[in-house]
Amino acid sequence: MEPLVEAVQKKHDAERMAAVALKAFGNVMTEWNVPLGEAAALADMSESTWKRARKPGFSGGLTKDQMLRLSAMIGIYKALKLYFGDPIATRWMTLPNSGPLFDGRPPIDTLIEEGLPQFLRVRNYLDALRGGA
Repeated sequence: MEPLVEAVQKKHDAERMAAVALKAFGNVMTEWNVPLGEAAALADMSESTWKRARKPGFSGGLTKDQMLRLSAMIGIYKALKLYFGDPIATRWMTLPNSGPLFDGRPPIDTLIEEGLPQFLRVRNYLDALRGGA
């Protein structure tokens, strides 16, 4: 494949992945009833960018950090569904939690305050719970 064609294909693939990630993330935020400002903070975007990103055809790119956040959030969502089931899975992120990562705070607050490392810690925590570790 020629370098220019390859570059165009990579850009197209990245845009498709970003669109899928944004749609999935938006669906999770809706299901969990996360307010617009908190959803934007979780995605590491301004509220105005998040409003645009939720719409089909969003042409802005996502940083690697943003893609990791969205990916981790989908993993958290999946782990909650598998471990708890509804209705706890839907509310777990917004309930006060005495677990070792949360210090009595809702997990979603810790994600916003601590950023990507906390996304990954929470995902690993839930995967360990689910796996019995």
